[in-house]
Amino acid sequence: MIRRGLVLGAGGVLGFTWTVGALHALEQSLGMDVRDMDVIVGTSAGSIMAAVLSNGVPIEAVLRHQRGRVRAGDVEIDWNYDSDSGSALPPLPMIGLGSPRLLARVARHPTRFTPFTAASALLPRGRGRLAPVTNMVERISASPWPARETWIVAMDYATGRRTVFGQPGAPPARLSEAVTASCAIPGWYAPVRIGGRLYVDGGTLSSTSLDLLAGSALDEVFVVAPMAATGYDQPWSVISQVERRIRRQVTRRVQREAAKVTASGTEVTLLAPGPDDLRAIGANMMDSRRRRAVLRTALFTSTDALRDRRSGLSA
Repeated sequence: MIRRGLVLGAGGVLGFTWTVGALHALEQSLGMDVRDMDVIVGTSAGSIMAAVLSNGVPIEAVLRHQRGRVRAGDVEIDWNYDSDSGSALPPLPMIGLGSPRLLARVARHPTRFTPFTAASALLPRGRGRLAPVTNMVERISASPWPARETWIVAMDYATGRRTVFGQPGAPPARLSEAVTASCAIPGWYAPVRIGGRLYVDGGTLSSTSLDLLAGSALDEVFVVAPMAATGYDQPWSVISQVERRIRRQVTRRVQREAAKVTASGTEVTLLAPGPDDLRAIGANMMDSRRRRAVLRTALFTSTDALRDRRSGLSA
């Protein structure tokens, strides 16, 4: 029997929407049900999708919900795209450093931490609301943690270490708690306390944490990485140009992680935005006003990419 894994990466509001289109294309193109995975790994926005799939919600229902065409019998997804996603910009944060303890660790051992991790320690704690995420996951969850192997990635805000909720030996947590922690973007949302420790967005360490599946004895892994790219547009705005530079760094990290998984004997299929998707996304992946355009584009571009299973990233 073929053993498969699904990795769902970070990407904010528009990254989640792009993931919906990519997963629908994956099902239609390869004749599979993305819920039928032996392990699902979710980071940040991807952790929300991991929670949805691991609780048995079909991607078709999520797609209909995104389009505002919910049918009778669909699982209720308690989410309002106009209000629950918040503003395209973060609220005014609190005063002070986000994590003095983590900053001290970075100062002592700078080579051990990525620039994103160091920045997360410096950024002040955010005031954004993640209660809608918590409530939505609670509403669809039949139990504190799904029976299907589900790993949710967050970062310990004091140590900068990756915490993978759902793995053996991980701190106990409800799925809703872990997902909320994984979505807590430093500077935008407040850290989430679980078991006496604070956690923030797992994307500060890696946009996918694909490397967790190296040596996992899986035959195949499908990776949906909204913050990476298979190709680039040529935006005119300075903000978009900066975003594309950051995206190139993220893409290189995903490529290294994919190489590690492939070297362990697992086939990796990568899906990420291309030039058309980037034009639809723009510079701000939290701008929900672009959601419908991103969804329409992702459905086509991901289908095209899957015609050739060797789709790859472009750094």
